Amino acid sequence: MDRREIAALLAYTDRLDPSRAPTTKEAAAERLTQWADLLAEVAATAPHPEGRHWDASQAVRHHIASSPYPIKPSDVGGPWQAFRRDILSRHQDPVPDVDPNDEAAYRAALAGQRRAIETGRAIATPRALMPGETGTRDQREQASAARLASLGSYVPRTVAGALAPYRPVRAERERLAVAGQPDALDVPCTWCKAETGEPCRDMRLNPTTQATNMRRRARPHPSRLDAATAQRHAQETAV
Repeated sequence: MDRREIAALLAYTDRLDPSRAPTTKEAAAERLTQWADLLAEVAATAPHPEGRHWDASQAVRHHIASSPYPIKPSDVGGPWQAFRRDILSRHQDPVPDVDPNDEAAYRAALAGQRRAIETGRAIATPRALMPGETGTRDQREQASAARLASLGSYVPRTVAGALAPYRPVRAERERLAVAGQPDALDVPCTWCKAETGEPCRDMRLNPTTQATNMRRRARPHPSRLDAATAQRHAQETAV
């Protein structure tokens, strides 16, 4: 919120609880400066994908109606942070219109999208529920076990943990299976043509010899993860 929006919020606060309103212009100005500084990152209003929209004035109203203590900036900032975490947990980042090999640009585009959502300038894109996120505990464990089994021979968790540094690809796939999250290696990559189960690769050019070679990427191409997420959602919907 900017200073004008904070001033309007404080005017509303004083109307609901006039007994605690500042009694001098100096005190009112000091309070305005303090609130404007502490709530600069809080939106006045923001949309929610399920209709439970954010309104800073309603946070003020709820506090005054339910608490005997004077309202503080944290009584608005705290609920805003909870709202922010909720909408981001429901958000699935759309694919930015940038080269996925340019990781700096790709991350900057994602950060911009999330910043727009956090500040109420955009609505979150609903995230598809993955297997393991719904159902009973037994159903979640069965889903994880099935995905682990699909990766090949199973070893005890303690042994797998000890081997993780020596087989990072396998360790990451097992982690995703246990967490019920989409695994990009479940589908082929349309960008680098890596087959299912194989890590993504980037082409490297030797400027001296002009020879090319393929180098394994630490992370899958974002488009491949999007495809895996869509496939997992389709499987869940079909069940």
